[in-house]
Amino acid sequence: MTRLAQGKARLAQVDAAAADDVMASLATIAPDVGKYILEFAFGDIYTRPGLDLKQRELVTITSLLTQGDTANQLQVHLNGCLNVGLTQTEVIEAMIQCLPYVGFPKVLNAITVAKDVFAARA
Repeated sequence: MTRLAQGKARLAQVDAAAADDVMASLATIAPDVGKYILEFAFGDIYTRPGLDLKQRELVTITSLLTQGDTANQLQVHLNGCLNVGLTQTEVIEAMIQCLPYVGFPKVLNAITVAKDVFAARA
């Protein structure tokens, strides 16, 4: 299996719609970026042993939270968290855990994105 196929398959486990959406959204402007996301992030990193998909998604959302200004990517991975079996409570607790390290503004922004994702899935 190619890295691209492996990445698409892994991303489909996290969020089936996201694999096609990533490639389509970048097709006319930066198709290689979509390919890199699928090959590297999902084909190489997400398939490594040692962490399950829940743990990987939890690390991902907290990493996005700490960067700030990542609402679109955070939305995708919050859906991914819920898709792989994390609960809304676990997601919010992970965000609360970030408060002493990154501060209220970034955590509040992430919680706002989570609130929207949770409402859309209700």
